[in-house]
Parts: sequence; C-alpha cells; structure tokens
Amino acid sequence: MAYLEVDGGRRLYYEDHRGDGRAVVLIHGWGVSTRCWDTVLPALWEQGSRVVTLDLRCNGRSDKDFSDVSIDALGGDVVALVDALRLQRPVLNGWSAGGAVVVEAAARLGSRLGGLVLTGGATPRYTKAADWEWGDTLEGVQGTIAAIRADRATVLAGVAAAVCNVDVGQRVVDWMHGMFLEAGPRGDEWLIDLAQVDQRGQLGQIAAPSLVLAGRHDTFVAHDAQAAAAELLPDARLVSFEQSGHAPFLEEGERYCRELVDFVAAL
Repeated sequence: MAYLEVDGGRRLYYEDHRGDGRAVVLIHGWGVSTRCWDTVLPALWEQGSRVVTLDLRCNGRSDKDFSDVSIDALGGDVVALVDALRLQRPVLNGWSAGGAVVVEAAARLGSRLGGLVLTGGATPRYTKAADWEWGDTLEGVQGTIAAIRADRATVLAGVAAAVCNVDVGQRVVDWMHGMFLEAGPRGDEWLIDLAQVDQRGQLGQIAAPSLVLAGRHDTFVAHDAQAAAAELLPDARLVSFEQSGHAPFLEEGERYCRELVDFVAAL
C-alpha cells in the first residue's frame, strides 16, 4: 500500500496503476473511497492510461483525524500527489463533492493540467444563492450532518440508496453503504465547507479541455446545475445520461467508460 504524508505526518492512501499513457487522477465523492472507481479503473488502464486514485482526508484507508477537511486543503492534497508522482499534464476526474476538489486542484495546476472531468460534480456551488437557483441551503446541509451524527448507519443507508436512479441491485447499494461507514466523522466538515464554497470564478479560468458527465435524474446535484457549470468552463462538453441519477459510472457504465476513455485519448 502507498501513502502520501501531508499535514504534519498524517497519511493519505493512494493507488498508482502504471500505464504508458496520460495519467488520470480519480477523486471520489464525499464519504466514500477509491473503491467507488473499481468499475472505471479497468477501462482506463486497458487503453493505456496511468490511473491514480486517492482516499481523501478522513475517508477510506487514509487517516481519520485531520482537523482541516476544507475544499482548499483537499485540493492541495491532490496537487501534492500530482507533484509527488511527477505526473505530466494529468486529467483530473472528480465525482460529486470530489468535483469541487478537482476544480480547486485544477485552478492551482493551471497550465500543468491536461484535462478536467466532472462526474455529477458539485461545483461551482452546492447551495442556492441569489444568482444560483440550484442546490440545498446551508441550514439544510447542517441538518443533514446533524441527522448523520445522530444515527450514522441508518441515515447513510438512505443516502446510499438514493444515489442511483437505475436499479443497480441491493449488493451495490450495500457496497456503497459500507464505504460511507468506513469514513471518519471528521470528514463531515468537508460537506459543511462545500456548502459555503463558490467556484464560479475558478471555473472560468480553467483553460484545459473539460468533460461534464451528468445524470438526467441526479437528485444530489441537479442536471441543470451541471449544465450551467459546463457553460462556465471555457472549453467544455456536456454529456447527459438519460437514465442515470448521481452515479452514471454505475448506472450506465459502458457508455460512461466509453465517453471518459475517448476524452482522454483525444487530448
């Protein structure tokens, strides 16, 4: 197992699946881990990509006692991993709240970024504003966290069941629930920070080619919000998955992998 040391010696778990092609860094969503990408990994490495995955702070096999789990800190960790592995113009792909993390990392990498992929990406905002009509409220997010802290296992089982619109089977839902339960409660602060972040300015400065992969029935990040994010990116293409909710890589996996592989190959 490989670990990256950050923040005074705390450790982040990562995997580096070597390939001769362009590096693709896969960043998971809130509360889960690198394992969420297990159906995507083979499609990428079979076409030659070097695939890197990372368990973000307080998730998966990474240490659980981080005090800073802000989008700023998580994005910095992604850049630190890119630097440690000497990745040349990588593609960053972030799912859900991981979308905000890769936008932060992309803004820091600048011209060193090869491409950006947002999969159900919770960016540029996760909450409503006077000029942003989509999302929850900060109070709503705080209420969700309070419910999770009162009955973690039950509430997260409901979250896992709500991710997909397509019936992916109870075993897949249980698998995702298991990932949620592996996360440490300090990671809840990631969601609180996400509720207060606005990345519209950062999206407008990302010059690298971008791909926005959006489920038409996403109840966590509205499809129209993802389409609006694509409009803010200077060089982006929106792909809508007509049957999917929040996880098109699980719900329409064959098409999702084809779109992702083709995007990487064309860079």
